[in-house]
Amino acid sequence: MAGSTFGNIFRVTTWGESHGPALGAVIDGCPAGLPLSEEDIQKYLNRRKPGTSALTTSRSESDTVEILSGVYEGVTTGCPISLVIRNTSQHSKDYGNLKTTYRPGHADLCFEEKYGIRDHRGGGRSSGRETAARVAAGAIAAKALESLGIKIHAVTSSIGNVTVPAKLLEGLNNDLLQTAYSLHSVMPDKALDEAATELITKCREAKDSVGGSIYCTVTGMPIGIGEPVFDKLDATLSHAIFSIGAVKAVEIGDGIQVSEMNGSENNDKMRSTPGGEVAFETNHAGGILGGMSDSAPIKIKAYFKPTPSIYRSQETILKKENGSFENTELTIEGRHDPVIVPRAVVVVECMTAITVFDALLQNMGSKMEYLKKIY
Repeated sequence: MAGSTFGNIFRVTTWGESHGPALGAVIDGCPAGLPLSEEDIQKYLNRRKPGTSALTTSRSESDTVEILSGVYEGVTTGCPISLVIRNTSQHSKDYGNLKTTYRPGHADLCFEEKYGIRDHRGGGRSSGRETAARVAAGAIAAKALESLGIKIHAVTSSIGNVTVPAKLLEGLNNDLLQTAYSLHSVMPDKALDEAATELITKCREAKDSVGGSIYCTVTGMPIGIGEPVFDKLDATLSHAIFSIGAVKAVEIGDGIQVSEMNGSENNDKMRSTPGGEVAFETNHAGGILGGMSDSAPIKIKAYFKPTPSIYRSQETILKKENGSFENTELTIEGRHDPVIVPRAVVVVECMTAITVFDALLQNMGSKMEYLKKIY
């Protein structure tokens, strides 16, 4: 299978299936000398793992990570880092009726037509469980970025029609982030969390699901990270975020709103601070100009579709022994999230971290003076 590796220098390869014995990641290109422990990774995985609230699937996985290589005496060695997360709560029998039947909204049919074979137990490689490996790898990138003064934070910006006001998102601070991370919806407001919880509960009772969006920021970025043509920073960030299952749209900065603006209001005025540094009066561009970071906070919004696995009867097709298809109805069993967004917040953070750290490593060769500083 092609396409399981992401990144150029900081390269992440994920492996494993939802109902296999384990899943994990191999990270190549991580510089030596980064202090790293399993606890550094585990705190990110704990934010993604299932079974933590009434808003998530009841599948109970500890998502305990084990570092197999690339770390010695608490620091990275420069060798490939291999991580494993063992599956301990598979209920494969819940998926027995899916061997010849295709779930609406899932990749079942596409996967089987492409490869001629598929693991019907929970979606196999196409399962959202694959993102645990991404989070484990992204936690390493996030720690490296934090040592450089670059921080990445994400929160839920909407669930269904319950939306966090733009001003609240623009004003995210440590207090609001701590509020978000203490709430099951990961919204930075308790009243909105209650409204979202009520909406999700109603969807679950109706055997349905709901979509939403995630807002992510990157602060502390130097100017000029990213490439000006095909590998623009906003292009690689969009690639990273779109690679997360269920993402159907990505915006950078003001996103689609800029199509309704004039240049005079969309252009971010550049000013000089008293200390002679660059400052922007606004940030419609979302911290990226011409595919390169401009030092303003990078603003990303990712939009997720509703969980396709719902417990009501749905019209679909099944494959007969002769290879033809016929119409049928399907009621999905198993354990599924009524909304993907809250558990995906940390996934967006980690894919952003992987992308940004890889871009920083690539940028080291953009000037001779950088190479002279190293060598």
